[in-house]
Amino acid sequence: MGKKRKQQEVSEDAPKKDDTAPERPKRTLLGWKNGGVEDQSAAPVFRNKEKVLVTCSRRIISRYRHLMLNVVSLLPHCKRDNKIESKEGKGATLNELIEIRNCSYCLFFECRKQKDLYLWMTRWPDGPSVKFLVNAVHTMEELKLTGNHLKGSRPILTFSSNFDKEPRWMLLKEMIMQD
Repeated sequence: MGKKRKQQEVSEDAPKKDDTAPERPKRTLLGWKNGGVEDQSAAPVFRNKEKVLVTCSRRIISRYRHLMLNVVSLLPHCKRDNKIESKEGKGATLNELIEIRNCSYCLFFECRKQKDLYLWMTRWPDGPSVKFLVNAVHTMEELKLTGNHLKGSRPILTFSSNFDKEPRWMLLKEMIMQD
């Protein structure tokens, strides 16, 4: 029988194998992505990160609540929250909710005396707030609409030339367009 080789000699003579596995392509929402190959000619896809919190006050009547749900169904990027107590401190409560939900806008439906509906539209954290008095409420169920065929798409907004004349109307136009 022959001599056994020393372990050290064997490791020096044999070429080293690369035991690491090849890098797997990364999985993204749009498909597979190779780590080394990137298409720089494609422009980055715009994603709207602006979210809208839609909520209402307590003791809101059903007709106004259905209007709020119709608004939620039309906005593809909104988050709906529970009812808020409309006593003192509702502004602080709304600010906390907006911050927790990572939203940049808020639509707050406030019902007073079971008959008047006010819509607060605000930009968070230091943007302007607008208060609207809502009258002549008609929901989609009352109008017997067949459904929302464009669910998840952006609505088309048209403004008259009056919105370009005064600063307050220009501000409203900008808030509604960004919302």
